[in-house]
Amino acid sequence: MAFDASVLPDVSGLTVGVLGGTGPQGRGLAYRLARAGQRVVLGSRSAERGVAAAAELAGLPGADAGEVTGGDNAAAADCDVVIAALPYEGHAETLTSLRGVLTGRILVDCVNPLGFDQRGPYPVPVPEGSAAEQAATLLPETRVTAAFHHVSAVLLTDPMVATVDTDVLVLGDDRAAAETVQALAGRIAGVRGVFAGRLRNAGQIEALTANLIAINRRYKAHAGIRITDV
Repeated sequence: MAFDASVLPDVSGLTVGVLGGTGPQGRGLAYRLARAGQRVVLGSRSAERGVAAAAELAGLPGADAGEVTGGDNAAAADCDVVIAALPYEGHAETLTSLRGVLTGRILVDCVNPLGFDQRGPYPVPVPEGSAAEQAATLLPETRVTAAFHHVSAVLLTDPMVATVDTDVLVLGDDRAAAETVQALAGRIAGVRGVFAGRLRNAGQIEALTANLIAINRRYKAHAGIRITDV
């Protein structure tokens, strides 16, 4: 079956919270979704930082197409769809602290557990198999998906970049939740949300980010992923 974005749900009315929304990846995703007309809540460990980051983002070109507000991570978790753009080191602790408010919600985990040494980036083993599976273990009542691992924060945050030429690989055991995330990814100009399998396959998706970083360093690029023949 060929890729057909028209069969995906309408997500234009959903509010998207971003945990770790003051970091480059979270801020970049929030910016692109706001440019697409989405309501976005930036979260941070500090509510003041979240509010300040949201005010800065709201002033960027095109962000006024949507609505951007900020607060602490609990405020961002109280949304229809929640993106976890957290450092892996604080991933488990933050999600555990938000277990109650995340019950029943769609969580999009885009955390890449990576280490860096003199030879470059490398994947860090996760006992549960991946950061996304760790999230699912910690949040059994949350509809956990995995996506947005391979989108360059540099491109996302650059107001001069009109479209981001990449596919977003979406994984999840809850197909309705995955389709919602696919549709959300497709709101970003130039992006397709492509279903890429069950959550148990998230480990290699997260680890692939190390290869993309190596490609980007070698070719001074901001490489993404395109899936052919769909």
